[in-house]
Amino acid sequence: MSQQPEYPCPAAHYSSPTEPTEFSSEERAILLQLAHDAILASLENRTIPLDPPSSHLAEPYGVFTTLYLTGALRGCVGYVFPVSSVYRAVAETAVAAAFEDGRFPPVTADEAPHLKISLSILSPLKPICPEEIEIGRHGLVVSLAGQRGLLLPQVPVEHKWDRITFLEQTCRKAGLPPDAWLKDAVIEGFTAEVFGEQGAE
Repeated sequence: MSQQPEYPCPAAHYSSPTEPTEFSSEERAILLQLAHDAILASLENRTIPLDPPSSHLAEPYGVFTTLYLTGALRGCVGYVFPVSSVYRAVAETAVAAAFEDGRFPPVTADEAPHLKISLSILSPLKPICPEEIEIGRHGLVVSLAGQRGLLLPQVPVEHKWDRITFLEQTCRKAGLPPDAWLKDAVIEGFTAEVFGEQGAE
């Protein structure tokens, strides 16, 4: 894996992007199929080519891959930063979500055909003031003294959190006191284009 993956989400099934779409329906289909192919290849101990099929899919993005099985979360792992092409990042995070998310046992060969996949493609991180945060539009990263927590934009929508609760929960994700955002913690925001298969909820 290219960097230490993140495990951001207790749930993530909000699939209405609030930003202009960056990826076409064809590109979305390619990336979702790639995620399935990467998981199956790992189960079968084989490799698949990870050369991006287009210049756009060769561009670097942060990516989170979320897996669902019969409507329940089955794994969620991602890269906050754009460490590789979006094409390679989708394949790597799909495999990590299936086999390296310590909250779940590894995906089995019997489960793999039934997985539903949701992808979150992240914009670059930027400093953000608390009053600028828009629920459903922004994801957050809170960091202090080497500790960092991240929550995707769809998480507060799922849990019906307001802005303050979202900040507090991101602090908790970092292992910090819930009011750390009021003190010395660094707050960064990002947006995400979220798309997935029917049943990825």
